[in-house]
Amino acid sequence: MVADLFHYGHVNFLRQASSHGEFLLVGIHADETVESYKRRPILSMEERIASVEGCKYVDEVVPNAPLEITREWIEKHNIDLIMHGDDVDPEVRDRWYKVPIEMGIYQSVGYTEGISTTELISRIKSADLG
Repeated sequence: MVADLFHYGHVNFLRQASSHGEFLLVGIHADETVESYKRRPILSMEERIASVEGCKYVDEVVPNAPLEITREWIEKHNIDLIMHGDDVDPEVRDRWYKVPIEMGIYQSVGYTEGISTTELISRIKSADLG
């Protein structure tokens, strides 16, 4: 998860994800990892981790989560289910989540319409703050 400019869409995702098990472990991507496929996050990884750690649905946060989930990473963290919002492009999903899909432990949850970090950035840019 990126979790930049943490908002209620993120909370909805984490709430849905937490309903699928007894313990929710959330991986947060490093700034450089995020920048490799989209813009650099506004909040640092440490700030994004602190935001996610503050969510009542989250039990543990792991920094430097990889984009492409490997069997080794799954086993290291004792993961039973990998989740992502249903807004991910199928080609990207199949590349990043190839291993959990093959293992039968990948599931998507509904994306929260009407809110996104990109939308928040757009609102900030167009706001009359003076």
